[in-house]
Amino acid sequence: MALKMVKGSIDRMFDKNLQDLVRGIRNHKEDEAKYISQCIDEIKQELKQDNIAVKANAVCKLTYLQMLGYDISWAAFNIIEVMSASKFTFKRIGYLAASQCFHEGTDVIMLTTNQIRKDLSSPNQYDTGVALTGLSCFVTPDLARDLANDIMTLMSHTKPYIRKKAVLIMYKVFLKYPESLRPAFPRLKEKLEDPDPGVQSAAVNVICELARRNPKNYLSLAPLFFKLMTSSTNNWVLIKIIKLFGALTPLEPRLGKKLIEPLTNLIHSTSAMSLLYECVNTVIAVLISLSSGMPNHSASIQLCVQKLRILIEDSDQNLKYLGLLAMSKILKTHPKSVQSHKDLILQCLDDKDESIRLRALDLLYGMVSKKNLMEIVKKLMIHVDKAEGTTYRDELLTKIIDICSQSNYQYITNFEWYISILVELTRLEGTRHGHLIAAQMLDVAIRVKAIRKFAVSQMAMLLDNAHLIASNTQRNGICEVLYAAAWICGEFSEHLEESNQTLEAMLRPKVTTLPGHIQAVYVQNMVKLYASILQQKEQAGEKEAAQEITQLMIDRLPQFVQSADLEVQERASCILQLIKYIQKLQIKEVPVAEEVIALFAGELNPVAPKAQKKVPVPEGLDLDAWINEPPSDSESEDEKPKTIFHDEEQRHSRHRQPEIDEEELARRREVRKQEQANNPFYIKSSPSPQKQYQDTPGVEHIPVVQIDLSVPLKVPGMPMSDQYVKLEEERRHKQKLEKDKKKKKQKKEKKGKHRRHNSLHTESDEDIAPAQHVDIITEEMPENALPSDEDDKDPNDPYKALDIDLDKPLADSEKLPVQRHRNAENLKSPDTEAPLVGKKSKKPKKKEKKHKEKEREKEKKKEREKKVTEEGKKEEDLDFWLSTAPPLSSITQTQSEPEGSTVLAEPEENEDAKKEEQEEDNDEGKKSSKHRKKKHKKEKEEKSKDRKKSKKKHHHSEEEAAESVQNGTLDDEPLPPMSSYCLLAENSYVKMTYDIQGNLQNDSQVTVSVIFENKSTSFLKSMELNVLDSLNAKMLRPEGSSVHDGIPVPFQLPPGISNEAQFVFTLQSIVMAQKLKGTLSFIVKNDEGSTHEKLDFKLHFSCASYLITTPCYSDAFAKLLESGDLHMSSIKTDGISISFQHLLAKICFYHHFSVVERVDSCASMYSRSIQGHHVCLLVKKGENSVSVDGKCNDSTLLSNLLDEMKETLSKC
Repeated sequence: MALKMVKGSIDRMFDKNLQDLVRGIRNHKEDEAKYISQCIDEIKQELKQDNIAVKANAVCKLTYLQMLGYDISWAAFNIIEVMSASKFTFKRIGYLAASQCFHEGTDVIMLTTNQIRKDLSSPNQYDTGVALTGLSCFVTPDLARDLANDIMTLMSHTKPYIRKKAVLIMYKVFLKYPESLRPAFPRLKEKLEDPDPGVQSAAVNVICELARRNPKNYLSLAPLFFKLMTSSTNNWVLIKIIKLFGALTPLEPRLGKKLIEPLTNLIHSTSAMSLLYECVNTVIAVLISLSSGMPNHSASIQLCVQKLRILIEDSDQNLKYLGLLAMSKILKTHPKSVQSHKDLILQCLDDKDESIRLRALDLLYGMVSKKNLMEIVKKLMIHVDKAEGTTYRDELLTKIIDICSQSNYQYITNFEWYISILVELTRLEGTRHGHLIAAQMLDVAIRVKAIRKFAVSQMAMLLDNAHLIASNTQRNGICEVLYAAAWICGEFSEHLEESNQTLEAMLRPKVTTLPGHIQAVYVQNMVKLYASILQQKEQAGEKEAAQEITQLMIDRLPQFVQSADLEVQERASCILQLIKYIQKLQIKEVPVAEEVIALFAGELNPVAPKAQKKVPVPEGLDLDAWINEPPSDSESEDEKPKTIFHDEEQRHSRHRQPEIDEEELARRREVRKQEQANNPFYIKSSPSPQKQYQDTPGVEHIPVVQIDLSVPLKVPGMPMSDQYVKLEEERRHKQKLEKDKKKKKQKKEKKGKHRRHNSLHTESDEDIAPAQHVDIITEEMPENALPSDEDDKDPNDPYKALDIDLDKPLADSEKLPVQRHRNAENLKSPDTEAPLVGKKSKKPKKKEKKHKEKEREKEKKKEREKKVTEEGKKEEDLDFWLSTAPPLSSITQTQSEPEGSTVLAEPEENEDAKKEEQEEDNDEGKKSSKHRKKKHKKEKEEKSKDRKKSKKKHHHSEEEAAESVQNGTLDDEPLPPMSSYCLLAENSYVKMTYDIQGNLQNDSQVTVSVIFENKSTSFLKSMELNVLDSLNAKMLRPEGSSVHDGIPVPFQLPPGISNEAQFVFTLQSIVMAQKLKGTLSFIVKNDEGSTHEKLDFKLHFSCASYLITTPCYSDAFAKLLESGDLHMSSIKTDGISISFQHLLAKICFYHHFSVVERVDSCASMYSRSIQGHHVCLLVKKGENSVSVDGKCNDSTLLSNLLDEMKETLSKC
């Protein structure tokens, strides 16, 4: 055995590792593929060995080869073997390879389930971490379903490293197995308040990513996220939360009123540009949602625009781009705020970065009005002439058209100007958007009747100069405008002044060089033009001229009949025969013009884009039915129809292929080179030693010299758009003068009325009248069809399955199976078993079934009621939170709390409520806050109802097993009234009660809440509380205060009124209880005068006050106990007479524990200190005694906690 191990280690010395593989690939550049194939053969031999180190080395090399593009799926089983290695370094290699090559289609992926589960439960946190990281890359629906519970358990792991990874991978699990979202969501929600910032950030990331697609399901988390937003200092967490609020605001407009103040504060205070950008984005979303409910938001908009201007003026191109992007969002709702920055946007058109220029173009689209349209388009036309590169030039062209045509040509006041702009755009070289210009020409001519005469004259000019447009091969994109020109001149031929000249232009031989679809339109519309001319000649009695036109058509149409385009051929041949027939009729002197013109009678209107969708299906027509029966699958290949041309081509190609070999190709290449060398007109390139010719010669290698004309092509006779700008200014000036005259007349008549209103009047878009009457024709739709049609959502969207209502309670069928460390299903409670036996004998068996059925019905009713009440409570909580927006002072206090602001006063309550509260306090004998009182009242009412129902169930049931109680849930027995407030000090003037609570956000701080009650008939004011600091505990005072200074109480107390203030203390060690001396000084004011008084007290910090009630699941509790890191201690108390239920309630309430699991008279409990100490208890109750076994990280803390608990139990 020893020799075998030595031999294996010697062999490993000569194996290639990853470095050798990389070095070898670099040294074999010429035959890299051959070398890698040799390495793969060696790797296959290594994978056959038993040594796991050799296998891990082989898999490591395979991961590198996979990055180079080689398929390693054949080694999937060997990768799983390396994943199962006990050594972490090998395991890590296996998981890396799996994350690279495993996917849902991998066959062996099902074998990894148990191995991953084993690694997830490993005591080594790094084994668990690498398993979670790898699983996130190749998780499948089956793996997600099988491992969801294990991953959910890890979310409560003691190590933040594991908790963070478990929280993050749950997002992938939710995507693959959506059913796990509802059971896992409560625990995910808990992680938002995790003490570790990394875990908290991970939870925020997951929930924000889920809420990005389905925000309405996460609206109930708004208060929690608002708390995080106002307390967190992590910019990345803030960005995520602010993005989430941006998605939630449109769903709940009231949320915007609460957000607007903290967001504007962040915009003022933050220096992080990323956070500033997200804040501005969310403010925009908030203001959009509040557009009707919050009129005074102009200040916020101006603030956002000013901040964005700073971004746009920044030298950093990224910030400039983001500023323009956010500005475009403001533009949609507040265009006037952005239009004042038009100069800045126009400057961005000169930027070197093309993406910034494009964003500026997007902004200009929204800044257009009737006043500035011509000005903006004029500047854009200048940029079109200067633009370098066809991409940006095409984008400019598109934007000019979009700007002018938006909202049904709303901003165009002179359509002659727009037609001239479109004609000017035809001068562009190399554009691919000729079809856009053509579409606009057609649309304007069809929809605006008043412009048709001018449009026809301009299109006729284009047709006359078609040879200039179609001459250059680079300008073939702009040929599309001839399509529109021909159609407009044919359709509206009655507006043509020189019809004969236009017809001759359309029949020129050069037209045959145009694309086929344009020729087809030419042929079709020259007939319309011919019919119009024929009618004119016949009406004028010019028969010879009519025959000349007919002869011209017969002479020129054959060139279209010979076209290579089938559509042109068919149209030309049909029309040629029609005209020949007309010629015969003309010879017989038969009038034919009216009949020919009737072929094209009627007007064509534009059709809506979705009109075809809206056409109703006729009755009896089944669109899904087969027209012909489908061919059967059993049909043989011989029976299938054979294609004639395809087979012949294949046959010829098979015979031709062997004729041309390498020698023949080389010979032909040499001949071609000699011809090129002897040809003086062939442009030779400079010789390059690195130039390689392809095996197959072609025209691709022929160099083409592109000539960029700096001077754009000008078509003679075309109008320039600049003259329309001057004419429009003159026209508007005249209109303004006429209006001023009318106003002066009205003023004289009214004798000074409405002076103020008229003096403040400015010209608006509505005042500018169009140059001509515009009759825009609307798009046609089928009868009874609506113009809007929502597009269907993607059915394959993975986020669709995550659209789940998270607020409704979890059903039994939705719960994931939980592994428990204690099986308590078959145990029975001695308290409940005895009475059941007695009741069993009294009832006959026949009635039991009826009673069970009644019980089931009652249970169902109870569940329904619970669902309704829980949903109602959540809605009420959110409504309450949204209805009471916090004042600015409270926000600033919470933000500046770490810097030294310590006192937070609650708002004063009304006197009636206080009196009721005092009466309740007298009945109970203890003081508590009003909020806690109401909470206890509700608990009492609910529990008393549940108790009555449970009694009925016990009366009718045959037998019941004691079920285990988990996560703090207790039985339905009524609890005695309890208050966490203890008496601090009291005299004839004032009574003080206090409560101490730990701070989750800071492990060295506790908050002391003190209620001051005025017992006298005098007025108490100028109250100041001072506590003497010790070495361990110190009161947090404002900056600049000395140790001896007290903290003023931020309110005054009228007679009979009480109020609460909070004070923050910092602690170094929490393992021992301690007492601090303090004094309250105050002034008593009455009718006789004012006196200074003081009240001494001792503030007792118990160890229980450092604990925070934290829920814990049974599996995590079991792992904690098995870890071996905890110290143990125990106590026993005799003479306990109260029920076990009341006993647990007291421990939970006074010592801040939660019940993990309860079985009969045994219960396991858990709590955690503000400094992260885990405290585990096992409470057992005997006949008259109680024993408590405890485990904790710190033995001193545990012993002190048990002593305090013993004192509490002794009072029971």
